Amino acid sequence: MKTLYTAEVSATGGRSGHVKSSDGIIDLDVNVPEGLGGKKGSSNPEQLFAAGYASCFQSAVLLVAGKQNIRLDPASTVTAHVSLLQVDNEKYGLGVKLVVDLKGVEHEQAVEIVNKAHEVCPYSVGTRGNINVQLEVV
Repeated sequence: MKTLYTAEVSATGGRSGHVKSSDGIIDLDVNVPEGLGGKKGSSNPEQLFAAGYASCFQSAVLLVAGKQNIRLDPASTVTAHVSLLQVDNEKYGLGVKLVVDLKGVEHEQAVEIVNKAHEVCPYSVGTRGNINVQLEVV
């Protein structure tokens, strides 16, 4: 296996703290989600994971479509819904739903592209067997 890139982000203070990337591009406070009693106006780990997964999955969709000589409408989207789950009193987990809208692509073909993207997306590969990921093509 060949390493192509390594991201480095440091966290202080946990869910009510701060995250900063080694290059300074990410430099923000994080908090418990507002719906769980956190502060309004700050991000949280689930949002950051959703942003990464959505953008990575969109790239995988573009890759798969490109290999099939399909040019996707630039307005096509991937929306990641990342849920914080309580498994029991001491354990927590994540659940993910990816909603994919490939504008102008026939539904059956869009489903095929999305399923293939799910096989190659690094986030999908990394979470497989650990996080339930639902795919929805609209």
